[in-house]
Amino acid sequence: MAKSSGQKLKLLYLIKMLQENTDENHPMSTPDIIKYLENQGIHAERKSIYSDMESLADFGYDVVQVQSRLGGGYYLGSREFELPELKLLVDAVQSSRFITTKKSRDLIRKLEQIAGKNDAGKLQRQVYVAGRIKTENESIYYNIDAIHRAIQENRQITFVYLDWNLQKELVPRPGGDKCVSPWALIWRDENYYLAAYDSEAKVIKHYRVDKMGQVEVTVSPREGVKQFSQIDVTSYTNQTFGMFAGEESVVTMEFPKHLIGVVLDRFGREVDIRPMSDTIFRVRAKVAVSGQFFGWLAGIGPDARIAAPEAVQKRYVQWLSDILREQSGTAD
Repeated sequence: MAKSSGQKLKLLYLIKMLQENTDENHPMSTPDIIKYLENQGIHAERKSIYSDMESLADFGYDVVQVQSRLGGGYYLGSREFELPELKLLVDAVQSSRFITTKKSRDLIRKLEQIAGKNDAGKLQRQVYVAGRIKTENESIYYNIDAIHRAIQENRQITFVYLDWNLQKELVPRPGGDKCVSPWALIWRDENYYLAAYDSEAKVIKHYRVDKMGQVEVTVSPREGVKQFSQIDVTSYTNQTFGMFAGEESVVTMEFPKHLIGVVLDRFGREVDIRPMSDTIFRVRAKVAVSGQFFGWLAGIGPDARIAAPEAVQKRYVQWLSDILREQSGTAD
């Protein structure tokens, strides 16, 4: 490297060195800094290092000088991301179901570079979450980016909807070629869903993003602005159990008081709750009446019941009866 070009890059190398090699417990002495720069083909003197560190501090970098009988040195006092924040991000990446194992490793490696070599090892964490199986759709990372771009640019998207086969492969669903207007990405039950307007059906539908393949942004403007404006995304997410659609209905349910946390987790704190006695409360919520809703209710046990409307109550009883009959037939 020519001397002139090396000097022009000197400050850049210095900040790179501080970010990657220093922290409160690992300051870098002036002789070590000079040696580091020499390895980059840049000649430096002790006096120039003092001046350069002052320039970096004037620019806004938190350069700290340590005075010590052992020599002292310089380190970067604060970073864009502190170590506890990076640990939190690593945990989120590792435990996230929609990010593939390969992409998780790539992202964590980049986070380690931000931490610097002295703290990188502290980010080698293993998060165990029951049932958290990573997706195998490597394109999901780029599909999400394409969807965000389409929303920002007010464009429709095309994609192929995928299903699993018995060989454990994601393959195109028959009739799975879609063209929709994307409006929102929803994080629910460890999965990403796209809420989009289907012009052919004239309704808002949702799709699992990890089952979307070949996502492309079109030149056609989005449709469905009126339909989407009538939806409260938070309520829509809470009422759509397992993100399976069903006929919407306001349902009154009864629960024992010790299940209040379960109800609030499911429907949110704004849901209508009324005490009925010292031990029972009622909740009124708009839900998508489906097998997933009935399954959630049945999973709570006999302490949960549908009080109204009668039509939904009867459907629930019939749903339970059908399951019992099928299981009895299997046992025979």
